Amino acid sequence: MPKSRKVREEDAWEGVVVDRTRRATDGSGLYHYVEVRLSAGGTGKFRVDKALWESVGPGDRLVKAAGAAAPVKA
Repeated sequence: MPKSRKVREEDAWEGVVVDRTRRATDGSGLYHYVEVRLSAGGTGKFRVDKALWESVGPGDRLVKAAGAAAPVKA
């Protein structure tokens, strides 16, 4: 399971959105996060762009393929 919340190109995972949050962790920018129940087991919290964050909700499936810049809604 990835340890960083930032999505990296080499990461590959898929799962179902459990929750979505946003916060200004450094005081200068607002970051958007999704918590995902991974199909391989466990959960992960990942930072995503605003457009994806606004388009998903609990129960939606996300897939992040290796080599892709960001996860996509499936």
